[in-house]
Amino acid sequence: MAALVREDGARGPERGRRGCEHYDRGCLLKAPCCDKLYTCRLCHDNKEDHQLDRFKVKEVQCINCEKIQNAQQTCEECSTLFGEYYCSICHLFDKDKKQYHCENCGICRIGPKEDFFHCLKCNLCLAMNLQGKHKCIENVSRQNCPICLEDIHTSRVVAHVLPCGHLLHRTCYEEMLKDHYVRRLCKISLVDMTRYWRQLDDEVAQTPMPSEYQNMTVDILCNDCNGRSTVQFHILGMKCNICESYNTAQAGGCRISLDQQ
Repeated sequence: MAALVREDGARGPERGRRGCEHYDRGCLLKAPCCDKLYTCRLCHDNKEDHQLDRFKVKEVQCINCEKIQNAQQTCEECSTLFGEYYCSICHLFDKDKKQYHCENCGICRIGPKEDFFHCLKCNLCLAMNLQGKHKCIENVSRQNCPICLEDIHTSRVVAHVLPCGHLLHRTCYEEMLKDHYVRRLCKISLVDMTRYWRQLDDEVAQTPMPSEYQNMTVDILCNDCNGRSTVQFHILGMKCNICESYNTAQAGGCRISLDQQ
């Protein structure tokens, strides 16, 4: 057997050093791919040129007595608790965060379980308040985050569901909101803009267009409802006649009513 080496970024094999930046646990995983000891799969993947398959982990090493043993929740030699939560499928050891293993997702999720449901079409666990109220996109969780291009399905970062049904990491969503109110790819509004649209109504009403533009109309396409309508042209914005959003784009040239020509 190859020599077991701890290579997770610690300054040495510090006996009793618990966990890493990712997880709180009392054991090291023996990587089945390279026989090295790492605190978690993420520490392994950051150091190696290959990935650790969490489902193939068979053995762990206790951080206190250093006994290598079958993966389990408590050390068989010194009774060290490896993790308040332990999943025998994912081999996830961590503090109790109300985790649960979702058979449909195939991995563990942070709960509590009763607050979530698994959408079979999206193939993802979503908050109960989204049940029947979200736009389904088949296998949407198997796509990468469109902002950071990292995996969403197995990420430790919570996913945020957009009104358009697409997903992105919550941290990426919050960062994007600092500069944009629409999603760059599909242009749909990221948040409820109703209050801002009503403010824009007042600004439009208080800003009359020059006489030569007052009877000018234009065809627009709404990015929020995908509806098309013909509205009066205004430099501040053109409101959708269907959903009253100003998140619109001009879909044709301007024209003046015949009775004004």
